[in-house]
Amino acid sequence: MKKIAYTKAAQKTLAKMPANEATKVRGKIEQYATDPESLTNNVKALKGREGIRLRVGDWRVIMNDQGAVLAVLKIGPRGRVYD
Repeated sequence: MKKIAYTKAAQKTLAKMPANEATKVRGKIEQYATDPESLTNNVKALKGREGIRLRVGDWRVIMNDQGAVLAVLKIGPRGRVYD
């Protein structure tokens, strides 16, 4: 399993979102850190910048997969997270 590192912005978003949604998002991030192949349909490389995005319902998680560390850069609703 990879080590997961959250930015302050990602932690703040998780704290503000509904508890059930935050639990679902954290679970998908942990699932990706454990077995990236299990979520291949929901993960895409970003165009125009470095990183990948994970789709969790209407939420998007912008991450950077750097070897042993999975950096969670930003979490937000679909459409507004890419700004």
